[in-house]
Amino acid sequence: MKYPIKKKMIVKKRNYSKLGMSLEKDINQTNNFYLINDIAVIHKKPTPIQLVSVKYPSRTKAKITEAYFKSPSTTDYNGLYKGFYIDFDCKESSNKTSFPLSNIHTHQREHLKKIHYNKGISFLIIHFKFHKTYFLLPYKSLEKFLDGTEKRKSIPYEKFKKIAYEIQYGLMPRLDYLKIIDQHLLF
Repeated sequence: MKYPIKKKMIVKKRNYSKLGMSLEKDINQTNNFYLINDIAVIHKKPTPIQLVSVKYPSRTKAKITEAYFKSPSTTDYNGLYKGFYIDFDCKESSNKTSFPLSNIHTHQREHLKKIHYNKGISFLIIHFKFHKTYFLLPYKSLEKFLDGTEKRKSIPYEKFKKIAYEIQYGLMPRLDYLKIIDQHLLF
């Protein structure tokens, strides 16, 4: 007597989190495009760390085994564009309806504020994963929600459409945020 072979149903859950590049990789690629084409010089800031222990199994295979953050990092990126100092941070949100302001640390808020009040250009680039949209939010607009007239714990997505500038996703550069700076933030 033959027994029917039972095939196991393997159901793979799809992981959509890595379908596209991460926001940081997109910005790095954009900044590289700007650099190569002599448009701007904008770099990712290194995170300040203090090494505690390093193992050297061989000269070429050093391995950091213990380290800690020296101090809180300020923002992700800074540089120069048309003689203006630019400083910004990138944030991603899985939230459908709003961007929680708790995603912006106090030291980052203070840093962006200082840049703004010293005539630099400071802003956030925010990616709403659910909507697949990217926004440039100038510090001046952000400040209203942190300290000013609309003090809140989050910024509604619908409000982003009114107070921020949508960045179109493209090929070269991937996220052309300097186009928005040219159109709306340079005087």
